[in-house]
Amino acid sequence: MKTLTIPSFQTKRLIIRGVKLEDAISYEKHFAHYEVIQHLSSLVPWPYPVGGVYEFLEDFILPQQGLDRWMWVICEKEFPEEVIGAIELWRDGKPENRGFWLGKPYWGKGYMTEAVEPIIDHAFTDLGFERLIFTNAVGNQRSRRIKEKTGARFLEIRPAKFVNPDYKEHEVWELSKADWFARTS
Repeated sequence: MKTLTIPSFQTKRLIIRGVKLEDAISYEKHFAHYEVIQHLSSLVPWPYPVGGVYEFLEDFILPQQGLDRWMWVICEKEFPEEVIGAIELWRDGKPENRGFWLGKPYWGKGYMTEAVEPIIDHAFTDLGFERLIFTNAVGNQRSRRIKEKTGARFLEIRPAKFVNPDYKEHEVWELSKADWFARTS
């Protein structure tokens, strides 16, 4: 399987790099927990199958990596091979163009906001996006806060299905290229 290389980014505390099949075990270690997965689309299986990340990467992510889908893993600089989260970007929004997750031990440290900023910049600067649509489950305040901190504009609430059946709607947000560069200039 041939995959395209995507750029890596470093922030003050993090390394954000393209996912590799070898990341599957580390990825699954922090991902396969209900506290993390409950906020995701109902398309994500629960209970999460052992080895499911390997299959997901091999069958869905890596064949499209760098074409119309991009996935980065997030690692702390001190532990560059330990995957603590991931960010996925895709061209065709349904409705969103980005998804992410972060392992529970890393919540509340500002890591996800730090990690999404270079990805947003890359999407607008290098990938030609004119706007990005984001969503989050109504009630997922951490995800909502990341959108607010990065300058996204709230659009509406729509019905949606999540792993956690108590979530019945998602918020839809938009960030335009012009608004992003006005904010970061």
